[in-house]
Amino acid sequence: MYDTLIIGGGVCGMSCALVLGSAVKKPFVANKKIGIVTHQKTSSLQEALFNNAYGIPAGTLGSDLLKDSISQLSKLYPHIDQIEGEKVVRIEGEFPSFRVVTNKNSYAAKTIVVAIGYSNTFDIQGLMEFVETHKKSVPEKQRIQLKNTDHLMTEGIYVAGTLAGWRSQLSIAAGSGAAVATDILTLWNNGIQSQSHDKIQK
Repeated sequence: MYDTLIIGGGVCGMSCALVLGSAVKKPFVANKKIGIVTHQKTSSLQEALFNNAYGIPAGTLGSDLLKDSISQLSKLYPHIDQIEGEKVVRIEGEFPSFRVVTNKNSYAAKTIVVAIGYSNTFDIQGLMEFVETHKKSVPEKQRIQLKNTDHLMTEGIYVAGTLAGWRSQLSIAAGSGAAVATDILTLWNNGIQSQSHDKIQK
């Protein structure tokens, strides 16, 4: 069983995974099992070009960023399972015993992070009751979001990025995913506020 399973390999999903991965040396994280369904085919980054994202060289292509983030996660945090070539179709159960069903397999998870785009083609059964009109997108685009309070939809299920109601901006999406990761770290640390930082060794 996964302690956390992240759905989505775009900006917010990968940001969440990287922060959780970086905390592996913390005692309350050491034995946690983390996975990410790295479905990227419909990510808006596939056609993006970045000149205004902090820390990313001007001219970076979104498609390259997607590939690089997968490589970075594999290299730095190989303990995180990357589930490729699968699309989530249904979520069953309740905290702390969910089942995430894909088009090929099913996975048990204690907590879930939903980190996919805000297209109105969203169709994960078990979450449809949370769907509402996106509050920070132009009405003509008919974007949706999932009802949440500070990223938490219901006990054990978090949502991040545009699907959480944020605007479509890379830096916002990355921050949203990182924020969810720190909420999960805090949960694992028995409610003690937690985050993960790397430091230069002196």
